[in-house]
Amino acid sequence: MIPLELNAIEALGLGPLERMGPIHVSGVQVDSRRIQPGDLFVVVGEGGQYVDDARERRAAAVLVPDDAFAALEAIGRLARDRSRARFVGITGSMGKTSTKDILAALVRPRARVVAAERSYNNEIGVPLTLCRLEEDTEICILELSMRGLGQIAELAALTRPEIGVITTIAPVHLEKLGSLARIAEAKSELIHALPPGGTAVIPADAADLTPHLTREDVHVLRVGEGGDVVLRRYEPMGERARLDAEVAGEHVALQLPFNIRHQAGNVLLALAAYHALDLPLGRVQDGADEIAFTLWRGEELPLPGGGFLINDVWNANPLSMRAALEHLAQRAGDRRRVAVLGQMAELGPDAPAYHVEVGEAAAEAGIDALLAIGPLALGYLEGAAGRVPGTRHVETLDQALSALPEFLEPGDAVLVKGARALGLEAIAETLAGATA
Repeated sequence: MIPLELNAIEALGLGPLERMGPIHVSGVQVDSRRIQPGDLFVVVGEGGQYVDDARERRAAAVLVPDDAFAALEAIGRLARDRSRARFVGITGSMGKTSTKDILAALVRPRARVVAAERSYNNEIGVPLTLCRLEEDTEICILELSMRGLGQIAELAALTRPEIGVITTIAPVHLEKLGSLARIAEAKSELIHALPPGGTAVIPADAADLTPHLTREDVHVLRVGEGGDVVLRRYEPMGERARLDAEVAGEHVALQLPFNIRHQAGNVLLALAAYHALDLPLGRVQDGADEIAFTLWRGEELPLPGGGFLINDVWNANPLSMRAALEHLAQRAGDRRRVAVLGQMAELGPDAPAYHVEVGEAAAEAGIDALLAIGPLALGYLEGAAGRVPGTRHVETLDQALSALPEFLEPGDAVLVKGARALGLEAIAETLAGATA
């Protein structure tokens, strides 16, 4: 990281600072297991019980902050202020992490990049990403999340991106925000935070963003049909795919190391940001070959009898559920199509109706068997009634694990997806373990 002096950190008055090493820190961690010699360990939550572990791992110092979030923000701001990199901020209802993964891969052959790890996108993860900046970092790609109004504005004020990407406006966080219009209002805080001359990358079909596109000093790149970045062809080719796009009038042809159809939209968003960074579109294939998605986002694993598992358990909303079901149908071929779907979260009073819609989508995708998990997941069975041959509902994860042996057959194509809080990775790990 950009060297930060312990004196400068101490001068911030964040709380007791115990020095044990050099005058500069070489990294910032909140997990003692990740400490490398010379790092600063910042105690967050229950982290105080791991101070001895940080000492044993030769941390340079331990900070016990009065306010952990404020402390991480202040330290992250120190690093941000010393960086000469260009910053890209990515937010949206879905696709943030995948768009970040794609953009980082495209950029790496052209520039020295720091990108957010996994889904480091909140008041802890964003400062930790800033603390990974090096003196020679040229581009920093950040993921910005929100749970309510004002949170993206705060993260954008800290990171000061010159390019802001909004991936989607979808029914996520409705429980707290109440409407798509309010979700768009929250996401548009990223646009309002851009500097004069900055670039906003937005979906061409996101009508709810229109009231917030009032700045004349920000360039807007619209992605999708009728926009500035348009998909011309997407052709699956085994485990890969070919994508043709028009990016601000320039034709781009890519060979992609995946065949997940709904990721095509995220590729377009990443291409728009890549173009906004003034990087050469003619050389973009160099990075496309190296695209790799963060864990639990559509990864495909073999199953007995020639079947396979689509492990997409990171999270779920109505749009991503439909996209995952369509991908399962496209990939399954003549295999039996099995969907193991946990209920969705944070959908507000219309949650039951959204679950019925997903059940209907399962039927439209030709699903042969549907295992629904959680009280709200009964809606899946209602929507699929009479059109999915095999259905079963269970209330808990443990019940789902017990049902798997009777529910699945060798050679199945299986999708596992649902709300993050359900811990559905246990199902994916059980299924994947059967071939280990």
